[in-house]
Amino acid sequence: MPADLTTPRARNLALALLALTQFVVVIDASIVNVALPSVGTALGISQDHLSWVVNAYVLAFGGFLLLGGRLADFLGRRRMFVAGIALFTIASLLGGLAQNETWLIAARALQGLGAAIASPAALSIVTTTFQEGSERNRALAIWGAVAGAGGAAGVLLGGVLTEYLGWEWVLFVNVPIGAVIIWQAPKRLVESTSGTRERAFDVPGAVTVSAGLALLVYTLVDADKAGWTSTATLLRGPAALVLLAAFVVIEWRSRGPLLPLSTFSLRTLRGANVVGLLVGMALVSMFFLITLYLQQVLGFSALAAGFAYLPLSVSIIVAATAASTLVTRLGFKPVLMAGLAFVALGLAWFSQVRPDGSFAVDVLGPSVLAGIGLGLSFVPMTIAAVTGTTAEQAGLASGMINTSQQIGGALGLAILASIANSATTDALTSGVRDPKVALTDGFQDAFLVGACFALAGVVLAAVLISTRDSREHSQAARRGEVTAPVV
Repeated sequence: MPADLTTPRARNLALALLALTQFVVVIDASIVNVALPSVGTALGISQDHLSWVVNAYVLAFGGFLLLGGRLADFLGRRRMFVAGIALFTIASLLGGLAQNETWLIAARALQGLGAAIASPAALSIVTTTFQEGSERNRALAIWGAVAGAGGAAGVLLGGVLTEYLGWEWVLFVNVPIGAVIIWQAPKRLVESTSGTRERAFDVPGAVTVSAGLALLVYTLVDADKAGWTSTATLLRGPAALVLLAAFVVIEWRSRGPLLPLSTFSLRTLRGANVVGLLVGMALVSMFFLITLYLQQVLGFSALAAGFAYLPLSVSIIVAATAASTLVTRLGFKPVLMAGLAFVALGLAWFSQVRPDGSFAVDVLGPSVLAGIGLGLSFVPMTIAAVTGTTAEQAGLASGMINTSQQIGGALGLAILASIANSATTDALTSGVRDPKVALTDGFQDAFLVGACFALAGVVLAAVLISTRDSREHSQAARRGEVTAPVV
């Protein structure tokens, strides 16, 4: 353990380590996508089952994020951070060595569990290490840039690794990175000393919320294939809601709840999580639709499609860097609303894609516009999500905003994939002979609905997030009125 984190250099090294962790966790949700055809051929996995190589990770990640955040508060943030990264690294090694379908899918689920433990712990360490105000804003700008660009970078990195080293390396690449993080964590991070971990752990609450969230994510990611009105979906959806309702009852009656219901008395925290749901719905579906348009309509190879994401990634990084200054000057609410408006405009522009289009005309401009919007959205949304929380609630707040985005991503992808498929099918049955035209019809409709998600985020941010909290945060940051970090 380092003696302290009082020097800027020590805090910056800690931030670099935590940001690297978030980058690896985020890209792993998308890095495998490009490698799926190679994985299917190598391991003999059918087309129907290939999606579970991705879904297993998303399912475990989304299902256990809230529990992971609370474990960090109870058991120690650095301890859970290292434990999560260790599990993630071991699972990555096992996944790269997989010899069959079951082995690989189980390893991906373990990866998701490790990420669900490490990610909220990492974000809570950031919020408790850096002083509230401009210093924390800058730290969260880096965090937001990494988180926002990670999804796009995963597609690029996955294409490069699959093309030149083989599909196994989309998993093996995590092993040396994880080893470095585990080695450096005790040197760069201090352990939390929260009194929260003295309390009894809420086992019934942990079981019901994890099972409920996992089942909800599973229902959403499988809805397009199973059908929204299928028996499976109609049974799973209500069952997930029953489990989550049981969790609320348990927390209401518990003396030591996993998620104190008083947390929801914070207006800005509630609003940030609702907006986070919509950001996730727009973000994940956008990456999915762009990739399909590039490969299925424009005919890009996996590697070329990956490189096509570079302008989007750069735009996110530049905008997120600028967002910290804007939040300090204007407050997190107007910056978040502006960012979501940019995302809505970018997706609306994407809805004009053509079957005979090109990257320069149909993809580059809206990619930059949407990237700017995402960069401007991630930072203020994260700041808003932890505004008003105590040090003992840092892990919980971090787990909640991550969970909102993951649930939103699963929901948005399920809805927009269904819309795109339906529109494509309608075009083909109505006499359209060119499959590229039919596919583009589906993508246009889906992009337009995605723009509506982002526009709804603008409206809900205006209504649900406290203007007073935003203004007071900005004023305090400009005056330098900050409190010492609690670790």
